[in-house]
Amino acid sequence: MFVSHVVIIPAFNEEKNIKQVVERTKNLGYIPLVVDDYSSDRTNEIAKEAGAIVLRHKKNMGKGEGLKTAFLYIKNNLPTVKYIAILDADLQYIPEDLPKIFKPLELDEADYVTGYRNWKKDVPFRHRLGNFVWRNAFNILFNVRVKDSNCGFIAMSREAMLKLIDATKGGYIIENMMMIKAMKEGLRIKQVPVKVYYYSVRDIPTGMRFVLGNFVYIIEEGLRYRYNIDLKIYKALAKIKILFTKGTD
Repeated sequence: MFVSHVVIIPAFNEEKNIKQVVERTKNLGYIPLVVDDYSSDRTNEIAKEAGAIVLRHKKNMGKGEGLKTAFLYIKNNLPTVKYIAILDADLQYIPEDLPKIFKPLELDEADYVTGYRNWKKDVPFRHRLGNFVWRNAFNILFNVRVKDSNCGFIAMSREAMLKLIDATKGGYIIENMMMIKAMKEGLRIKQVPVKVYYYSVRDIPTGMRFVLGNFVYIIEEGLRYRYNIDLKIYKALAKIKILFTKGTD
């Protein structure tokens, strides 16, 4: 079977949403590839029943490792795939925006595409504040003007995917990690507007650890990128659990 578009859906305990995400993705003509990060519920079974390709980790490894699992599967088993998207399983972003995020790739206008959120209309204040800090730090240190440095709705060409496989190690920092790697590789980057929905708000301690982790990572990588200064703070803080390192913590 000729497959040109695959949508990677990292999932952890998403039995309530996974059927809908898979079916809506298939209805658009795309192949859903679910990576089940050792869920304790029926995510794995439901995704298979809905018609997805399902890969399951033998232990919980985080979103970054889930993407690496998917990338390697596509590289080794789906040679006709030209375009790859990443869509969260919790319906924060909607499958119906997939054509929009694939389009710059199909028109050969970009190698790597991310969504950007409507900060005033769609994003709660606390999330808006954290993203304001990350986005401005990212733009200053990397001398760019991105509208959203941390959007999890992403698409890329096969060639870009192959260059980014080694950049999929983080959880909550994964979007920044891949964006930075894409820049270093000289990939053409484009951003398109996408809808976003927030169904819950993190508690304050969790939110603070989340904001700190992304901020420290951006500062550290930005100083290394622009001034060749290596602080080595992020790993030290991760070891003592001050910040999150996995998408499922």
